[in-house]
Amino acid sequence: MFNFYEFKLQHPERFRLFRCGDALLTFYNCPLENKFADIWSQHNYIIYVTEGKKTWHTVHGPFYLQKGDCVFVRKGATIVEQFFDASFCLVIFFLPDGFICDTLKTRSIPITGHQKESGPVIHVVKNEKIESFFSSMLSYFEENADPDRSLLELKFRELILTIADNNRNAELLSYFSSLLQEPQLVSLQKVMDDNYCFNLKLEAYAQLTNRSLSAFKRDFKKHFNNTPGKWLLEKRLDHSMQLLRAMDKTVSEAAFESGFENTSHFSRSFKERFGVSPAAVKHKQTA
Repeated sequence: MFNFYEFKLQHPERFRLFRCGDALLTFYNCPLENKFADIWSQHNYIIYVTEGKKTWHTVHGPFYLQKGDCVFVRKGATIVEQFFDASFCLVIFFLPDGFICDTLKTRSIPITGHQKESGPVIHVVKNEKIESFFSSMLSYFEENADPDRSLLELKFRELILTIADNNRNAELLSYFSSLLQEPQLVSLQKVMDDNYCFNLKLEAYAQLTNRSLSAFKRDFKKHFNNTPGKWLLEKRLDHSMQLLRAMDKTVSEAAFESGFENTSHFSRSFKERFGVSPAAVKHKQTA
């Protein structure tokens, strides 16, 4: 699993990319890559699809994106599925929590009272203002010269404020509200529930919760009464059992989609936990 944000940052020659400071990054790209890519990012990002289709697979299910769609992807991990019958073009804005909070605090009307549960991928309800915004951004990518850094930062803020100005974006406004209330105290439970089935290192989980590795391990033990390694293994094996029984997945698919690096390790751990091999479970389901 590779860091989506860092990969874009380290390969500017492959994308038309604008950078504003250490964290703010936007680019326009028409990639045609592997069928599946498992990625993660320590920053949230907003996607606007200008052509084609892709699917973002999360622990809560798939999110199918096509031309004209706009979504907010919360920081964390996902598996992206590529379709090769057409090119796929998109504009992406990476948005750290802190920058979102600083921008929202400039609103004359505070964001309050939103209690809607937010998922890992949140659809942005579009209106004429959002359409105009991305049209204006595409014009910058078509020019040879990069926009001034001050102007670029204003565009990042404009995007956040434009979305926040539309009350129909209830789910995203709820997430924004939670950031404003506790911007540094990201819920361990929420991060782990959304990302346990991805093959992330503990350092990545710590980063997603805004903690050092030592603080993450300490808080994890206190909250779950278990070590991260043991908890992750149990959750991944339970998830793989569900995939085999209810989702008609093959053994290799169940292993991959549950965060295991190889099938042999998965099969050995599965049998130790359940007393039966994943192949036997699969055979029973198809018999």
